[in-house]
Amino acid sequence: MNHSKLGILSAAHFFTDLNLGSLPAVLPFLIAAYGFDYRDVAGLMFASSCLSTVVQPVFGWLADRSSKNLFMGGGLLLTGLSFGAVGFLENYWAIFAAVILSGVGSAVFHPQAAKLTNLISGEKRGTGISVFSVGGNGGFGVGPLLAAALITAFGLKGLAFYGVCSLLIGIPLLIYGPRMTPAVAPQSVQAKKAPAAGTGGNDWHSFGLLTVFIVLRSICYTGVLSFLPLYCIHGLGASPSAASAAISVISFAGIICTFFGGPLADRFGCVRMILVGSLLLVPATALAVFPESLIWVYAMLIPISLAFNISYSPFVVLGQTYLSKSVGFASGVTLGISFSAGGIVAPALGWYGDIHGIAATMGLIVGLSALAALSALLLKQPAGSAEKTVSKA
Repeated sequence: MNHSKLGILSAAHFFTDLNLGSLPAVLPFLIAAYGFDYRDVAGLMFASSCLSTVVQPVFGWLADRSSKNLFMGGGLLLTGLSFGAVGFLENYWAIFAAVILSGVGSAVFHPQAAKLTNLISGEKRGTGISVFSVGGNGGFGVGPLLAAALITAFGLKGLAFYGVCSLLIGIPLLIYGPRMTPAVAPQSVQAKKAPAAGTGGNDWHSFGLLTVFIVLRSICYTGVLSFLPLYCIHGLGASPSAASAAISVISFAGIICTFFGGPLADRFGCVRMILVGSLLLVPATALAVFPESLIWVYAMLIPISLAFNISYSPFVVLGQTYLSKSVGFASGVTLGISFSAGGIVAPALGWYGDIHGIAATMGLIVGLSALAALSALLLKQPAGSAEKTVSKA
């Protein structure tokens, strides 16, 4: 494992996802400044996430055909400069376009960076992806706090800070990125020769099953973040601040839980860790919902965060292993879907809640977590990388 390069990639991931993580905190200020309605701001969230999901696999496919790593620096620059421009625009459609470009920049960055992380991590690919992912999770966690502080102090033009950061980090990455390839090129060649799940090439069937699991997990994750606070307020009588604190616990605990998922996958195998996370999610969400008690909700916050995030690095690595000849494309699909598939389905969950109530919506999420666990049971360990057994100390 090349620790210095891994640190650079994790830091770049932090500054890339810092932009996307900041957007929800910026929306109330846009409403106050320009009179946007809820449909307008929902459109901005849709523009940020959904288009990124569509184009990210495309850039993953291109990353598999390029060895220059220019996508990383270019993507970071596009993301930060576009998001920074939001603070200087007043027309809705101009802001909409800037948000789209910021999302596209993120889609450009992630597949190439995840592919390179896979290559420089040696035999500890789970650990490498965990370190890389912690950078992104940190960006999402810090982003809302930073955006609120900047706008409070300097107004919307304070978002220029994001553009400055992208220049300071993106330009060196654009220059240094191509130099990261030669040292890992032999590993890249070897990876292309490695068989995937016994097919002698890409195992698309297994990757399809993994994609089903990731979609279901993403729906559950978005559902918990979106509707658990509403359940606490309207179903259990909690205050808005207490409900928001619950989500903060899940999000920040997720940074730590994500880190541990990779090393555990290196020790016990990716499939096993995905199973552990998915099987833990079912009772954790059920105990948070069905007792109808705030005490149980708070007690299950850490287990829920662990269940979601301990499987994150393992499913990214497993996808890269299933498509060992198309690591960039696999990275683009797994990272893209895990980020926004739930956001696409969230309006349907909201529609269900309007008809049947918030408690029924949380019950539906518990049911979806069970489906995610069932889909995880269908995953198979790739040939040539049998599940690891615990060695004696």
